[in-house]
Amino acid sequence: MKPLLLFLLLSACLFSCNKTGDNTFNVPEIDPDDYQTYLREAKSYIHHNNLNDDFFILIDLGKHSGINRLMVWNLTHDTIHSTHLVSHGCGDSPWGLDLSKEQPKFSNVEGSHCSSVGKYIIGERGWSNWGNHVKYLLHGMDTTNNNALCREIVFHSWDLVQDSVVYPAGTPEGWGCPAVSINSMKQIDDLLWQKERNTLMWIIGDDTFPHQAEVVSQN
Repeated sequence: MKPLLLFLLLSACLFSCNKTGDNTFNVPEIDPDDYQTYLREAKSYIHHNNLNDDFFILIDLGKHSGINRLMVWNLTHDTIHSTHLVSHGCGDSPWGLDLSKEQPKFSNVEGSHCSSVGKYIIGERGWSNWGNHVKYLLHGMDTTNNNALCREIVFHSWDLVQDSVVYPAGTPEGWGCPAVSINSMKQIDDLLWQKERNTLMWIIGDDTFPHQAEVVSQN
C-alpha cells in the first residue's frame, strides 16, 4: 500500500474514533467521584471558617476548557447542583483565544494574565463592565492566590463565554478571572446574593491537591 494512502486511511480511522455515530465529538464528562477528596476538604474548611454551608464552587482548570468544569456543589446532598463553562487566563498568549484550552499556566504574579489555583472567599458583590454587569470580589486565601485583589481577579460574566459545551473548541481566555456566561452568572448570582455568609470558591488544576498550598493567615 502506498504511504500516502496508508496515511489517509489511518487519519480517517483516528478521526472517526474521536466522534460518535451522529458526527458529534465524544465530550469528556465530569465524574463526581473524582472530587470526593476535595469535597471533604471543602466541608472541613467551610466549617472552620464559618462560611456558607449550603453550597460551594469548585473549578477544575485541569479539565479541557470546552467542557463544564465549574461545579456548584450542593453540600446538603453532596451532589453537583449545576455545571458551567468557565474561562482561565491566557498567560502570554493573545487575549480572547483558546490556545491553552488543554493546559493553562498558573501564576500569582501581577501582570502574568494567568489564573491562580487555591481557595478563595467570594466577597462583595459589585458593578462590572463585563457581561451582565455583576462581579464578586475574590479574596485569595492561599500563597498561590493571595494577590487576587491587587491583580483585580474577580468572578464575573463575559459575553464571549457560551452557555453550553463547546468542546473540542475551548472557552476564550481572559486575564486570569474565572468568567462565565451571562446566563450562568444569573443562575449563580441568584444563589450567592441571598446568602448571609460568604461562599467558598476553590480553583484546582492538574497538580493541585488538598493541603498542597500553604494557607495564608486571615488575621
